[in-house]
Amino acid sequence: MRASRIILAVLVLAAIVAAGLYFFWPSAPPPPPPPPAPAAPAAPTGPRYPVTTQSDQPLPTLAASDPAVIDALQRLLGPQVFAQWIVTEGLIRNIVATVDNLPREHFARRLSPLNGLGGTFKTTGSGDTLEIAPANAARYSAFANAFDHVDPAAAVAIYQKLYPLFQQAYVELGYPNGYFNDRLVEAIDNLLDAPEPKGPVKLVSPHVLFEFADPDLEAASAGQKVLVRMGPENEARMKAKLKQYRTLVAAQPAPR
Repeated sequence: MRASRIILAVLVLAAIVAAGLYFFWPSAPPPPPPPPAPAAPAAPTGPRYPVTTQSDQPLPTLAASDPAVIDALQRLLGPQVFAQWIVTEGLIRNIVATVDNLPREHFARRLSPLNGLGGTFKTTGSGDTLEIAPANAARYSAFANAFDHVDPAAAVAIYQKLYPLFQQAYVELGYPNGYFNDRLVEAIDNLLDAPEPKGPVKLVSPHVLFEFADPDLEAASAGQKVLVRMGPENEARMKAKLKQYRTLVAAQPAPR
């Protein structure tokens, strides 16, 4: 709006100046008409993957939503798994920020809704033989097991019930015309496209942190790199489950 007002003011000023020149110097040719005002931006077309909210009770505010989310996740995951994996503060905002970042080059670990794995990244060899150690996949097995045992239909039912809060958090993240469920589907699709290396995954260590020696792997998104580091078996299990989630959250694509 501010830009449109500035452009309009400039056009009005140009018209006034042109009129002044015409009346003070009648011998000058008539000035050309002012250029047309820029067209208004197209209205949002609506979500590609709309969500039907399923809630028979008023939702809490986003700022006060943690207790409701904690209760729902404890019932879904069980108290032990919940305590092991879930960070209990700012859950919806952190989930939204992490989902938005997974298809990008980096994501902020401080905003992750999950606790760290513990242990250290395991490698073998050095120099030209440096690679991810086969034992490194075991660090991810407990998480893959927990993820594999969650009922996707029950998880998506909770998500649909709380979806207005997810959408609010997404708007507040800086997407006033965006739809979080569309971004969630994009993130899942990006993960499903993660590379599936055959054989050992070579590494380099140009600085302090490890990087993939293969430029294509190093250019992968943050979420894809996590799947590769999990090892081929865990990656396959995660992708199989993600396909189920995608089917549920993208069940009703809007016509284009």
